[in-house]
Amino acid sequence: MKLVTVEEMRTIDKETDAVGGVSYAELMENAGRGVADIVLEFAYSQKDVPEIVGLTGPGNNGGDTLVALSHLAAEGWRATAYISRRTIEGDPLVERLRDAGGEIILADEDEGFARLVSLLQSADAVLDGFLGTGIRLPLRGQIAEALRVAKETILSLESPPLVVAVDCPSGVDSDTGDAAEQVIPADVTATMAAVKKGLVRLPAFSLAGQIVIVDIGVTDKTPAWVKIRNFVADEEMVAARLPERPADAHKGTFGTAMIVAGSVNYTGAALLAGKSAYYAGAGLVTLATPAPLHDALAGHFPEATWLLLPHEMGVIAADAADVLLKNLNRATALLIGPGFGLEETTRQFIESVLAGKAAARPASIGFLRDDSSDGEGESASLPPLIFDADGLKLLAKIESWWEKLPAPAILTPHPGEMSVLTGLSTSEIQEDREKVAREYAEKWGHVVVLKGAFTLVAAPDGRVTLIPVASAALARAGTGDVLAGLIAGLRAQGMDAYDAALAGAWIHAQAGVYAADAYGQTASVLAGDVLEAIPGVLADIMA
Repeated sequence: MKLVTVEEMRTIDKETDAVGGVSYAELMENAGRGVADIVLEFAYSQKDVPEIVGLTGPGNNGGDTLVALSHLAAEGWRATAYISRRTIEGDPLVERLRDAGGEIILADEDEGFARLVSLLQSADAVLDGFLGTGIRLPLRGQIAEALRVAKETILSLESPPLVVAVDCPSGVDSDTGDAAEQVIPADVTATMAAVKKGLVRLPAFSLAGQIVIVDIGVTDKTPAWVKIRNFVADEEMVAARLPERPADAHKGTFGTAMIVAGSVNYTGAALLAGKSAYYAGAGLVTLATPAPLHDALAGHFPEATWLLLPHEMGVIAADAADVLLKNLNRATALLIGPGFGLEETTRQFIESVLAGKAAARPASIGFLRDDSSDGEGESASLPPLIFDADGLKLLAKIESWWEKLPAPAILTPHPGEMSVLTGLSTSEIQEDREKVAREYAEKWGHVVVLKGAFTLVAAPDGRVTLIPVASAALARAGTGDVLAGLIAGLRAQGMDAYDAALAGAWIHAQAGVYAADAYGQTASVLAGDVLEAIPGVLADIMA
């Protein structure tokens, strides 16, 4: 799904009418028919003649609503347009609805909004088409009052009607996400052609319900449409990117994820990331951890193989690079960073790994194979990289670090880690997350996963995809380790860096939602619950 500003959508509509081969009238017809189809799909009624009320305003949203009501009247619905601030004399859309058997009620003639209340009390569905994407807050006048009455009435009903917002809930700023107090919470928002940016910002996101795209006929013949580089991830987008799993596959088919993680203070990070990589579908997961962690973890993770690393007081030591580099021959993805801590010796380890030089002497601890050789040393080719958590903070201490990573690597910072990497304050980052993610993905030449509410995945070529989830279920220690492992597991299977990051972030977010649904609230969700929800998410999208 493409993600647009209000101005971008206006330009798209104009160009589609002028050069795209679809007139404004046809765009409106397609929009109204699409809204009607959504009502038919989502609404439920036991009545012989179901009832729908369309809150109809003066703009294109009002026009879309009238078209939708006409289609539903033709389908046997009792359709009523409740009209405010729209001139009806000579309006062909009004006449079309009347000809289809629909009713017109004017707010100007409804004293105290008594008829509006009566209509809503018996309605099976409501179309919210009073105001569109061009509104300015605060709301005033008749529509503001009608919205207030409608909201209060709907919320008071024991069995409220299905509410479908036409393009956006009336009273939502479709650029900023700000919302008037009168906004009617929608069950479904039928947004035209593309998701408006404000709909995936709070508080609007919490009022929009399920966001469904209505195809109004915009095609690649429209230059402004082709230029859009912002997207919203959805199930279809992710499912199309996941690798196939042929019946005659073996573990080598799905790659090997090497997870370099953990320290004595953050033992669980390695376990969460490693299991997550397996749940993502990797054929083999090797955990490379400080040697003292093995006894604590191995019994919890019998499916893993292990690479025990030299350590200093329980954190990965600088000379562990020798061990790692000599055991990368089978790795198809390398995750570095979860649970590392911030010791200097671990930073030196990262620097040595990126230099790609293993010492000539055989490694002295925990190696999976003895690859000792004569000479000054040997070069190691690094597999695709994912950097996460403390690994990012240590990486930032290495001069021109982005030039030392095989491109494209995947970086998974939260705003605090992004601050360390960029030198920007967290408030500067949060003020325009999309701009920051895109700018630094392009500058560094790597994929950036900027975590948080509405995680953003930015590619070096300028593409940015938003993950449409904001949930307190994911605001818990360890969930980032689960995400990093997911991405590593997908990358190990040969997925493109951007696709692996996008799919991993979406699956992770959905797993958080699934875990919260299982508990009925978000407060009790642990990282392990998010981890255990991954198979259910994959089952649904791979069915």
